[in-house]
Amino acid sequence: MDDNALLIRRFTDALWLEEGLSDNTIKAYGSDLKQFAAWLRKPLRQATSECVSRYLSRRFHQGASSRTSARILSSLRKFYDYLVRERLVAENPCAGIDSPYLGRSLPQFLSESQVEALLAAPDISRPLGLRDRAMLEVMYAAGLRVSELVVLRFRQLDSQRGLVRLLGKGSKERLVPLGEEALDRLEDYLVHGRPQLLGARWSDYVFVTRRGGAMTRQAFWQLIKRYARQANIDKPLSPHTLRHAFATHLLNNGADLRVVQMLLGHSSLSTTQIYTHVAQARLKVLHEKFHPRG
Repeated sequence: MDDNALLIRRFTDALWLEEGLSDNTIKAYGSDLKQFAAWLRKPLRQATSECVSRYLSRRFHQGASSRTSARILSSLRKFYDYLVRERLVAENPCAGIDSPYLGRSLPQFLSESQVEALLAAPDISRPLGLRDRAMLEVMYAAGLRVSELVVLRFRQLDSQRGLVRLLGKGSKERLVPLGEEALDRLEDYLVHGRPQLLGARWSDYVFVTRRGGAMTRQAFWQLIKRYARQANIDKPLSPHTLRHAFATHLLNNGADLRVVQMLLGHSSLSTTQIYTHVAQARLKVLHEKFHPRG
């Protein structure tokens, strides 16, 4: 293992040990650093501020967005902070480089009627339809991330109290209520759908495929898109569409921002506050539509 690979490995191990970041986040850091090292063609310890600036410029001209450039710079800055802390370099070459400005994009959200149409799209006369309906209901009821939903295990469910226990980013645990509709759909799936999908096999995952394993995030994203087409929803969607709807609808109906923060598992209130802008935009539309002087 060369020096660059060794340094990246030590850094990603430190991220896991000290910050408890998810595997996907750690892999993203590692990928950014490996690409930079491949371009640099010399030891990472020898990188200068000019090297970092030239690399970011090259990526930009190759089509990297401002958001991607900001993420790359963040990965490099964190890596060199680690090297400085370990006394492997004297200074961070990213210290004087400003991140590109990122406009605060509002998440796409669905109206309550659109969510109802999306949830009703699966054919619940079939085992897969029962599973898909239960997954959509649970995601919307609890505001789960896709990564949390597809690997949900039975030990995380408390059906008696109607709660689901989640371990989010940074290994932070939260308890979220599911609600009667989600619990009913979940029970229908567990009784009538899951046994037919599993057959004689065993799995600890709540939501399983025909092969008996957990669904991938990509597969669930394809489901969301398919059911959105069936429900005649033509607005741009993301894998977290129902999570965004969960937060927005809570705020539209009077929920406290800090409660929504806890339910979403956000470490910072500022992350949750973006949903207040969505809610306010919705209120403005309603005001203009229905107020006599709107």
